[in-house]
Amino acid sequence: MQAPVQADTWTVAGRTFSSRLIVGTGKYKSLEENAAAVEASGAEIVTVAVRRVNISNPNEPMLTDFIDPKKITYLPNTAGCFTAEDAIRTLRLAREAGGWNLVKLEVLGEAKTLYPDMRETLRATEVLVKEGFEPMVYCVDDPIAAKQLEEAGAVAIMPLGAPIGSGLGIQNRVTIRLIVEGASVPVLVDAGVGTASDAAVAMELGCDGVLMNTAIAEAKDPVTMARAI
Repeated sequence: MQAPVQADTWTVAGRTFSSRLIVGTGKYKSLEENAAAVEASGAEIVTVAVRRVNISNPNEPMLTDFIDPKKITYLPNTAGCFTAEDAIRTLRLAREAGGWNLVKLEVLGEAKTLYPDMRETLRATEVLVKEGFEPMVYCVDDPIAAKQLEEAGAVAIMPLGAPIGSGLGIQNRVTIRLIVEGASVPVLVDAGVGTASDAAVAMELGCDGVLMNTAIAEAKDPVTMARAI
């Protein structure tokens, strides 16, 4: 007798999802296109740049009018923040606006590569956890830094595969595998994933999921690309 097929799910901070794809909400031509891409992708989580996407001003088009936060989990992020203080302030505003505790933390080191500043990132993680946030944290592909973030209370580790927006795919498979092997929280590749085959590599390395934004949003046909991923 054939064993029943187990549901393919993953869990972060007590929330269980069946899609292992997280999609972004930046760089799309319109909110309508963004919503169509999210639907085509089957994603259950969208990450939202609090400083760039309108989620609180009813006098302007709001993302929540196009992507229903009751159906899709919003993951507010700190894109564009270069200090721990700026990131913490941004997420406090997000919580005030929508009650969000599950958040994506990224503290960038400089504007050219958008590589994370790990000292500031760790500092922000410690403060946010004390304030009751559940941070999923963007980081370098370093197993030591990843473990430090987990010990500080990060609910998920999100190492970059390659520089943000580069589409180069996972450059350091060994370090991603080491992060996965050492983590007791979900690991998701964040940044640099350019194709469906790149996403497959992440899953083969044991990651729980993948975050993609540029590869979908800047494709010639974002909806078709989202469906392919």
